[in-house]
Amino acid sequence: MTAERSTRIPEIIRKHETEILSDWMRQQQESISRRRDLISDQELQAQAREFLTLLQGAVQNGGFADTQRGTEWAAVRDMLGGISRTRGIQGFTPSETATFVFSLKPALFSRIRSELGNDAGTLFEELRRVDELLDRLGLYTTEVYQKSREEVILRQQQDMLELSTPVVKLWDGILALPMIGTLDSARTQVVMETLLQRIVETGAEVAILDITGVPTVDTLTAQHLLKTVTAARLMGAECIISGIRPQIAQTIVHLGVELGDVITKATLADAFAAALRRLSLGVTRLAAARA
Repeated sequence: MTAERSTRIPEIIRKHETEILSDWMRQQQESISRRRDLISDQELQAQAREFLTLLQGAVQNGGFADTQRGTEWAAVRDMLGGISRTRGIQGFTPSETATFVFSLKPALFSRIRSELGNDAGTLFEELRRVDELLDRLGLYTTEVYQKSREEVILRQQQDMLELSTPVVKLWDGILALPMIGTLDSARTQVVMETLLQRIVETGAEVAILDITGVPTVDTLTAQHLLKTVTAARLMGAECIISGIRPQIAQTIVHLGVELGDVITKATLADAFAAALRRLSLGVTRLAAARA
């Protein structure tokens, strides 16, 4: 056994498991007393007992090194990762999540002192090792928590993008895509994918891109619109851009943006009328179709 693995920590945990667990539970209950609506004492105790067992085995087999990649620490990482992700969903803060590990220090330190108090050198070394170990594991829970929250936020953003780009069938062969908010690269991609999919599904010949809800139009926004128009044309559908307010028209002129032969209209109603004419659907034929 190497010097790194020459430790009495597993023995101390095994010998004083009941006392350590009791003290640790008390520390946790005090620190998250206001979050008992999110986790019960029974669940918390089960997690604490499992972690203590896994910690003992990991130190016994792997020492204190390589907690991030060592196979001996895989079970500990898996458990802490699961707890961090779950608590992130439940509504715990990062600090409250990390407290699960950090609150073990007083209980474990107390038992180490009682066992090694007569050997100052060994006591200092063991306390140092355990302190650094629990710090690393506590930070690991924070990293997993943060990553899981970022994944949730990304999924929510993606869902919001999809919800904010509904493609509406106005008539046979005519689709409308009302857009609200800033049109950036990420959203443009969603817009194109959603629109092209609906063109394929419906066989639409005309797609109306309504930008009434887009607050500003700059050069980049105009380029995104042109890309969407080009993609739709490649799928066999012509695009009409509606919602061109006077301010937006002036901005486009000042920017020198060329919309080419793209049909533009002031309102969605005007664009719909243009789409009907493009499909040779006059008012008389439309009234007859409704009858």
